[in-house]
Amino acid sequence: MSEICKFGILTISDRASSGIYEDRSGPAIESFLSSVITSPYEIYKDLISDNKEDIERAIIELVDVVGCSLVLTTGGTGPSKRDVTPEATISICDKILPGFGEQMRKISLKYVPTAILSRQTAGIRSSSLIINLPGAPKSIDETLYELFPAVPYCIDLINGPYITTNKKLVNSFRPKHAVRE
Repeated sequence: MSEICKFGILTISDRASSGIYEDRSGPAIESFLSSVITSPYEIYKDLISDNKEDIERAIIELVDVVGCSLVLTTGGTGPSKRDVTPEATISICDKILPGFGEQMRKISLKYVPTAILSRQTAGIRSSSLIINLPGAPKSIDETLYELFPAVPYCIDLINGPYITTNKKLVNSFRPKHAVRE
């Protein structure tokens, strides 16, 4: 039997967390995962305001207490004063993986010139991968479909569960020696 992967989805938004508008970004991530993941998984969600200490606390909870192997955040990656998700992520990670942020900006630049304003990043805490995604549902889909092929192998490398995907939607890359039948 396959090990169950736990995914954390953390929406970071002052307005959505206070009920001013509905969170559509977290559900967009959940919809993506439910359409592409074929191995057993569970999803844990949270919605919080743009506050560095709250973001740090929520990520730590999802990784250290819940045991999520992948935490996908959405929101708080722009240049405004309240956008502090990258700072919170960097402060609680053991390693930073700048290639994820570089690739997310490259993907988004195909659609909008303001992608250069994004400060998305990714890192590892313990045996969990944390990725800061954009805040808009359309951008989340555009980014995840291109970015996700590298995610399962990254999780393998940090001793997480073996994640499989629907190859018609996301063909995850693993070197031949790392593929399980």
